[in-house]
Amino acid sequence: METQKVWLVTGASKGLGLSLVKKLLQEGFRVIATSRNTQPLIKEIGAISDLFLPIEVNLSDNEDVKKAIATSIAHFGQLDVVVNNAGFGQIGTIEELTDEESRSNFDINVFGTLNIIRNVMPHLRQNKSGHIFNIASIGGYSGGFAGWGIYCATKFAVAGLTESLAEEVKGFGIKATVVYPGYFRTDFLAKGSVKTPQHTIADYEAARQSEQAHLNDIDGNQPNDPEKAADVLIAISKKENPPVHLFLGSDAYDVVYKKMDIITHDVEQWKSYTLSTAL
Repeated sequence: METQKVWLVTGASKGLGLSLVKKLLQEGFRVIATSRNTQPLIKEIGAISDLFLPIEVNLSDNEDVKKAIATSIAHFGQLDVVVNNAGFGQIGTIEELTDEESRSNFDINVFGTLNIIRNVMPHLRQNKSGHIFNIASIGGYSGGFAGWGIYCATKFAVAGLTESLAEEVKGFGIKATVVYPGYFRTDFLAKGSVKTPQHTIADYEAARQSEQAHLNDIDGNQPNDPEKAADVLIAISKKENPPVHLFLGSDAYDVVYKKMDIITHDVEQWKSYTLSTAL
């Protein structure tokens, strides 16, 4: 039965992760929810039970992740659907951001995801079933956003690794889906969630304008509903042949075709150069 499945959701204390966890529990699924601090989860949902297991984990620490996965499987006896949702936004141009700032974003958004995948795969592979959702961003499909280069790079990485993962695991009956959300009404852009550069360079006017627009205008006015996104993820998890690529939001839909047009234009305009390299 679908409701007997066990879900693991990272970054579950707020935003899409919290909406998904609540929806799953309402529908009778068993849920493991990870966060850097479980107190907000316990306050929102409740303590450990037969249906719910909140776990505090440092996703950038592989050994900590390994212990958390072992604890999860010991608690429920199985693991079926994994949602790598944890991550944060980092604003700043490529030149502005320090090595530390850039690596910090990759540590959670990319390597945290890899740590989860690496440690859940032995269990999923043994059972020859399962579904892994990796939450990227529409910024992981189109990087044309001034001041978001590092963040977009992390999400492009998530998209790329998911495509490869889908090919690697399909022989075991395991599915992998990369999710590209547009702007959803979560606290992703709220103070304390999104990070801004420690040092800014005034010359980057477009990046500063984008930063202020996101922090002051877009935050709280995003067009998409995280509750509906949670419904979609649950629905997709029940499909026999789910997509490898899943776009969420009307704005994400528009960006897809805008980039397709740009790529098609560039390919055709420079086609003679492309083909001139062939033997």
